[in-house]
Parts: sequence; C-alpha cells; structure tokens
Amino acid sequence: MTAYVNVGKIVNTHGIKGEVRVISDTDFPEERYQPGAELVWLGDSEANTLTLTVASHRQHKQFDLVKFESYPTINEAESLVGGTLNVTEADLATLDDDTFYWHDIVGLTAYDEAGAEIGQVKEILSSGANDVWVISRHGQKDLLLPYIDDVIKAVDLAEGTITVHVLEGLDD
Repeated sequence: MTAYVNVGKIVNTHGIKGEVRVISDTDFPEERYQPGAELVWLGDSEANTLTLTVASHRQHKQFDLVKFESYPTINEAESLVGGTLNVTEADLATLDDDTFYWHDIVGLTAYDEAGAEIGQVKEILSSGANDVWVISRHGQKDLLLPYIDDVIKAVDLAEGTITVHVLEGLDD
C-alpha cells in the first residue's frame, strides 16, 4: 500500500476547456502543478486511483486552476470533481530544520515542560500570521496553541512528541 500525501482537492470544473478548481493543501503549488508534474488522483477509495499529468496551471482568486493531459474538455474533467490530488512521500521536498509537513505533526503527543501529557495534535489551522496546532485532550475541550517559539519548544518526530509551554491565557 502506497502512502500518499494530499496536496489538494478538486472542487469543481472551470470553463469548458478541461480546467478544474483545486483547493490546495500545499505550500508548493508552483512545484506541484508545474506542467509535466504527475499527481495521483484518489476517488472514493484507494482502489479508485489515476495518475494525472499536469498540462497547465494558473491561479484564479483563491483557487489553483489545473488542466490535465487527456482531459481536454469539461466533459472529461467532470469525472475528477470530488477527488483529491496526492503525491507519494518519496516526492516530498526536503525541508529545512524546524520546518515540518503537517502530516508529520498531526498525531504527535504533546507534553508540557514538566513532562505531563496534554493530548494529541488533532489538526493544524492556518490563521495567516502563524499556524495554530489543535491539541485534543481527554475530557476537556481542545487546546489551541500558536506555532511560535514561545509556545512550541521542541518537536521530536522520531519519538512522536512535542514539548510545549502553555502561556497564561491559552488554556481558559
């Protein structure tokens, strides 16, 4: 079973020439959607996959408009709507130190500086100024932690943990 990383979701078609509207989940749209790039389209199950080759890419409002080879009209492109665009983990770029892919962070266990378990990272929200890590806690409401140096003290992907400092006012 191949591990895929989601880079976007096809939400609709655009025009009559086979373009699709993509809501991207990638920080590298120029690389992911460059002509000739290959993406794996996943439908409603992993058995329902296609390898698509990008023919063109442009941005329009908040969407990435992507056209794929072998999908020259709206009629062919409609079959792609609702699917996700993915790359394999081998296709991921190497990141700088202290920079992480979201899929590496989600699921890590959060501990405070004293070593007490707080919960698990459930999701990451992109708020503009900085990302916000949502920590799911047992019997309590979720804890929202901004990804800033004063709060996220250490990330250990090998151990599956993060060490955090919960600033006053964050846990109200």
